[in-house]
Amino acid sequence: MKILILTQYYPPEVGAPQFRISDMAERLNKLGNTVTVLTAMPNYPQMSVHEKYRGKVYSRETINGIEVKRSWIYANRRRSFGSRIFSYFSFLITSIITGIFVLPKADILICESPPLFLGISAWILAKAKSAKLVFNVSDIWPESAVKLGLVSNKTLIGISERLERFMYRSSMLVSGQTMGICKNINARFPEVPTYWWRNGIDLDSFRTDASRVAARSEFGFSADDFVLLYAGILGHAQGLEVLLESARILAATKVKFFLVGDGPEKQRIMALKESMGLKNVIFCDVISRSRMSEVLACADASVIPLRKIDLFKGAIPSKIFESLIMRKPLLLGVDGEARELFIDKGRCGLYFEPENAVDLAEKITDLRENPIEYAQFAENAYQYVVANFSREEIAKELLAKLEYQFKVVNKPQGE
Repeated sequence: MKILILTQYYPPEVGAPQFRISDMAERLNKLGNTVTVLTAMPNYPQMSVHEKYRGKVYSRETINGIEVKRSWIYANRRRSFGSRIFSYFSFLITSIITGIFVLPKADILICESPPLFLGISAWILAKAKSAKLVFNVSDIWPESAVKLGLVSNKTLIGISERLERFMYRSSMLVSGQTMGICKNINARFPEVPTYWWRNGIDLDSFRTDASRVAARSEFGFSADDFVLLYAGILGHAQGLEVLLESARILAATKVKFFLVGDGPEKQRIMALKESMGLKNVIFCDVISRSRMSEVLACADASVIPLRKIDLFKGAIPSKIFESLIMRKPLLLGVDGEARELFIDKGRCGLYFEPENAVDLAEKITDLRENPIEYAQFAENAYQYVVANFSREEIAKELLAKLEYQFKVVNKPQGE
């Protein structure tokens, strides 16, 4: 099949969407398909176009066998909502213009959402390239933005809801990153075909033998520190205050919180740490994908928080899989689907109530003071991710679904 992928985010940017989408593109290509990607000039997370691409309105390159075409995007270091919306729309416009002229005809066009508004470009380009549209939803917009308090303008919400409805009904298939996303869409649009395009991990991409001693020495932790790692976006959805409050409760212990990454909330969280006088919270800038094995090696466990919002009961943060493959037990502050999969079924760690710092501190203490239970969680984590979340198997399943759905949609009437 000839497959187009439209996404605002792609390597050399770092981040969960970038790794997931590029990995799938490469796997679909290796399975015998021709895959072409249209994306923006790389600018995330610094919100500044990378030096190699500055001043360009269009570029073309090959990354790991994938032809990647890029169009201009407005990038601004200001992290206001208005700046992000302007950035979204800039790529929306340039992707349409660029895509019409440089993209080949295709069978399928896969669009990554959010940003939801990129769906406009996807619909136009799918028509122009005679492709069937697959709309992949990794975060439900505008519902998630409204519940997080990021959007309150009723006009914008109304426009977004109408666009969401149009995109679902115009797609050959709507895929969701979690079962919760698929159920949410099916409940509101029962006629829309959905597919759980679950996330996972490349089982060979992490050095499970990375040296704990060397990693701890590099990042400044002692042998007897109990290190809790949070690696990912420092944003609104994560509710990272719970980590600082828990750190305050455990300030007299050897527990250390290691926060790795960047995001719109980083400066505020760092300022809050200083105002609280916390010495057991350590920040680190974004670490390259190739070095995440070392970051995880220095940790004892991974803490995965999200705010206490019903919407997140269908969320599965991608950082979970990296921890599991490295045999790091989870301290999971996400209720719903993630809790059912990784705590109840997988027995990969302990659950704490979202935004409850006291509960988190107690679960940290439990994990730290029970080495036998800790060891069992660590082994369960590895075995569970290998058995259920291999990206190689996920790619084969997705391709089979795309081929089946494509045949169904193109089946001549009367057959």
